[in-house]
Amino acid sequence: MGTNGNTNGKQAWSPAGWRSFPVAQVPDYPDKALLQSTEAQLASFPPLVFAGEARKLKRALGKVANGEAFLLQGGDCAESFAEHSANHIRDFFRVFLQMSVVLTFAGRLPVVKVGRIAGQFAKPRSSPVENVGGVELPSYRGDIINGTDFTPEARIPDPRRQVEAYRQSAATLNLVRAFASGGYANLDNAHRWMLGFVKDSPQSGRYNELANRITEALDFMRAIGISAETHIEMQTTDFYTSHEALLLGYEEALTRVDSTTGDWYATSGHMLWIGDRTRQADHGHVEFFRGIKNPVGLKCGPSLDPDGLIRLIDTLNPENEAGRLTLICRFGSDKIGDHLPGLIRAVEREGRKVVWSCDPMHGNTVSLAGYKTRPFDRILSEVRDFFRIHEAEGTYAGGIHLEMTGKDVTECTGGAKAITAEGLADRYDTACDPRLNAEQAIEMAFLVADLVKHEKAARGEGVAAAAE
Repeated sequence: MGTNGNTNGKQAWSPAGWRSFPVAQVPDYPDKALLQSTEAQLASFPPLVFAGEARKLKRALGKVANGEAFLLQGGDCAESFAEHSANHIRDFFRVFLQMSVVLTFAGRLPVVKVGRIAGQFAKPRSSPVENVGGVELPSYRGDIINGTDFTPEARIPDPRRQVEAYRQSAATLNLVRAFASGGYANLDNAHRWMLGFVKDSPQSGRYNELANRITEALDFMRAIGISAETHIEMQTTDFYTSHEALLLGYEEALTRVDSTTGDWYATSGHMLWIGDRTRQADHGHVEFFRGIKNPVGLKCGPSLDPDGLIRLIDTLNPENEAGRLTLICRFGSDKIGDHLPGLIRAVEREGRKVVWSCDPMHGNTVSLAGYKTRPFDRILSEVRDFFRIHEAEGTYAGGIHLEMTGKDVTECTGGAKAITAEGLADRYDTACDPRLNAEQAIEMAFLVADLVKHEKAARGEGVAAAAE
């Protein structure tokens, strides 16, 4: 069956093989017969993405691993059935395009665009239960599993939600593909991508200046005969989907053999990742991931030691293929300096090819005024240290992984407009984790672009010095 036979002495792989292993963060469905019939129904549905698209993303990520591109990955902490709308998707996509343009123009590098979208429905939880006013109920685990309402009925895991998640993902993908290839991504639209509430932000002047420079460049290109009409790549963009593959039964049902290669691909998204709470080497998530051929991610938190990381890399990327594995680092601004250097040195010592990406969100969550929030200055501090540490180690800081939205929410404090603790209640919409709003996301893109520009200059100087 393609290349999925014995690997490093491991037994032959199958999509259902994970069921023989311990599995963390999996809900206890009371109706097992309904779960089985739902998974069988999903297995009969068409794939959401295709193997050729996943291979194309892997090639693009291979360029990131080699320092020739930059990864921008971001989106909702958890997608919502209730918030699913064309406007919501459009606003997210528009902000994502703005961020990509900022990074591309400043860093002079291709940006690989991967959204946390069309599948990001399940969330790991630190506790299986919630207690409100002395009442204890199962935790909310994402719309694909149970509901947000704090009632016994809403919190019962319901397999039928998986079908709803599939259908919403299909509809979202349909619209995103239309945006990416139907002219909306044309660089001539750079000014039109501005959202109304961002126009009045402190970043609007900087963005408009950038858009004006792009327009001047496009005018020059048209003058010499190069236009969107003659070069299709100027009016389209490659955009990929990703999510944490927490619910393995759902993933198994959507895992299919590619007819051109005989390899297994998870068709629920182009890229899947393993969370920090489910990366146990002898558990079901790692077993499932080792057999699919998609590009995959691995969240790396403070509890991951260098030897453990190398064992996971050997399992997940035994062929040492550039672009196969992205290490998504989420330590917290106060811990990154203690943990990241050791991981980098182990990977370099063993000669492993990986993409290094920074998730500055998950390690910087605090409670403030009764809300979970993330201070913008702590997020930015972790990003800056991520780049600084890679520069010191002589390695490439290749990506950023953000929880963000195209909406004007007030969930993370700080930023150019300085959202305060008192202001969190204004538009705190998330059901799970706090997200950067559109303005904060674009601000972060400018700040990261400066770091990418500095990194590129430093690497260029290093190459020149080595050549002398």
